[in-house]
Amino acid sequence: MSTISSLPSMELPTKSTSIFPISLRTPNIPNITFSVRNSQIAKSIFISYTRRRFPTVRKPTSSSSLPDAFSPFVPKIRSLKSRLAAGEILYGLFLLSSSPTLAEIAGLAGYDYVVVDMEHGPGGISDALPCLRALASTGTAAVLRLPETSASWAKKALDLGPQGLMFPMIEDATAAELAISFCRFPPRGIRGSAHTVIRASAYGINDSYLTSCEEDLLIMCQIESVTAASNIVAIAAVDGVDCLQMGPLDLSASMGYLWDPGNRKVTAMLREVERTVLALRKAGKEMASTPYLSGFAMPFDPPGDMKMRGYHMVAGAVDVGMFRKAAVEDVMRFRLTEAEIGQEDG
Repeated sequence: MSTISSLPSMELPTKSTSIFPISLRTPNIPNITFSVRNSQIAKSIFISYTRRRFPTVRKPTSSSSLPDAFSPFVPKIRSLKSRLAAGEILYGLFLLSSSPTLAEIAGLAGYDYVVVDMEHGPGGISDALPCLRALASTGTAAVLRLPETSASWAKKALDLGPQGLMFPMIEDATAAELAISFCRFPPRGIRGSAHTVIRASAYGINDSYLTSCEEDLLIMCQIESVTAASNIVAIAAVDGVDCLQMGPLDLSASMGYLWDPGNRKVTAMLREVERTVLALRKAGKEMASTPYLSGFAMPFDPPGDMKMRGYHMVAGAVDVGMFRKAAVEDVMRFRLTEAEIGQEDG
């Protein structure tokens, strides 16, 4: 009788490639003896199993204890507030179409931020969500522009997880304070809480959301009327106002120049507001906050000029306006070519 005391064993990898590895243990397997007989020779084969111990990795009990190799988080986009604090001048685009494709193109093109416009664009919250996802895939910050300054709109917008929120038609300090309260949880504000399941907190995976959400959010108040312009110092002094967004079209309308936004009187008022905001920052007065200056370029006031005057954030164009311009020029080129050919044919 011949006996085989042991057989070679396969080496298993010491690291698991599973996202959530679990404990692995080999069962207790008894020794097995096979007996093979024939008419001439009887043979027994003895097979011995060697018990091997595999590394045990315990499933984490909370998302904060996940090791780096198994972290489910996408790398965070650098916040607009941190970039402004570092002295960067940011260039952006307004997205009125609610198109995720155009949002993605804008991000890939290199814009620092994109304002998803729910005030004048046709889309709402459900339309903004795909745009935010498209922008996140390109590492571009998203700002949501609300259709009105209300708690319900702010709550739904914040739950999507934008980097900034833009409130329209802020007329005075009281309106600014109200807008800030919509962005803060009690007792500092009145924002409703569903942080355990919303997109802003990675659907509850990011358990540090509450410690940073208010600090990271850029709150932008639009100055769009004569009343707002006259109250600019009081609005700027409200704790939590991070950015004052100039609205040249609505300002011109409030001054009676709807069809002439480049009127010298409108321009003079805009320049006065700009100088006031920039002076507040330069003087470093003891204010709860010193807002940055933000604005939208116009044909009579191009982005480069605004940058030179000291703007910290400049939106250079609107997606539908860019497409309209390109489309009209394309058709005109064709029409002109068609006319030239017709003339040559006599």
